[in-house]
Amino acid sequence: MRTAAIDCGTNSIRLLIADSEDGVLTDVVRLMRVVRLGEGVDATGRLSEAALARTFTAAEEYAALIEEHGAPPLRFVATSASRDAENRQEFVDGIRARLGVEPEVISGDEEARLSFDGAVSVLATAADETVLVIDVGGGSTEFVAGTTAGLIASRSTNMGCVRYTERFLQDDPPTDIQIAAMTEEVRRLIDEASAEVPLDRITKIVGVAGSVTTVTAHALDLPTYQPERIHGAELPIPAIAAAASDLLHRPRTARAALPYMHPGRVDVIGAGALIWATIVERVAAVTDGRVGTAISSEHDILDGIALSVADRVG
Repeated sequence: MRTAAIDCGTNSIRLLIADSEDGVLTDVVRLMRVVRLGEGVDATGRLSEAALARTFTAAEEYAALIEEHGAPPLRFVATSASRDAENRQEFVDGIRARLGVEPEVISGDEEARLSFDGAVSVLATAADETVLVIDVGGGSTEFVAGTTAGLIASRSTNMGCVRYTERFLQDDPPTDIQIAAMTEEVRRLIDEASAEVPLDRITKIVGVAGSVTTVTAHALDLPTYQPERIHGAELPIPAIAAAASDLLHRPRTARAALPYMHPGRVDVIGAGALIWATIVERVAAVTDGRVGTAISSEHDILDGIALSVADRVG
C-alpha cells in the first residue's frame, strides 16, 4: 500500500511517499526543505512569523505532490520546536488548512520510538545485539536502545544543532570558551540520558539525521552528498571525532564550500557534529572500547512515520 509521511523538525521539513509491503518501504518521493521552524524558539519561546511562512510554503508544495501521487493516507509529525512553542496552535491551524490533517506534536518518547523503528528497518541486526539509535535533531537529541524484540529504554534531551548553535556557538568560528561550555552541557545531558538508557550494554551505535550523515560525508571526503555511500557506513569513533572537530572549528565560509554540505546546515553543523562525537566517545568509554565504531543510517524517523501509517491502515 502507498503511504505518505511528513516529519517537521526544528531545522527541516521532510516528505516521504512510499509503497509499503511486509514492512519494507520503497520510495516514491523523498524530499527535504530547510525551513528553520525553530529559529529563535530557544530564546523567545515562540515560532516566528517568518519561520511559519517558510514552513507553510513547503507544506503547500508537499500537498500538491501528495495529491499528484494518489492522495495516500498521510501522517504529519512535528517534533521539538513545535513542542516548545507557546504559539504552536498557529502552526497546527496552518498545517491543517494546507494538508487536511492534524499535525501530531508528538512526545519525545514517541519521537524516539519512531526513530528507532525507521533506523533499524533497513539494517541487519542480530538477535543478541543491543542497538543504540541516536537521532541528532535541530532542537532535541534522542537516545533509544533496543533489540530486534523491541525497545529497552529511550530518552529525549533538549539539545540539538539549532538550539545549541544559538545558545553556545555565536562566533564564527566558535571560540574555545564557547566550545568548552557547550561540551560541558552535552556531557551533562548524556549523564541524564544514561540514567535511563543503558549505554554500558550497547553493542552497536546507529546515528541518524543530517548532522550525523554530514559528519560521515566529511569523514569519507565525498565529492558530493552520496546517500548510497553514507547509508550503512561504519566508521571508527576516532575518525568521527576528527571529522566533527574539523567541521566545528572551520569558519562558515569554509563549511559552505564543502561539496556535500547542504546550505541549510552550514551554520549549525558544528553544534550537531560536537553532539554526535561526544555521544559516541562516551559509549566507547563506558563499554571499555567494545564499541569502537558507529554506523550512519539515511533512514530515520521519517521512515518510522511511514511504517506507522501502513500499520494503522493495513
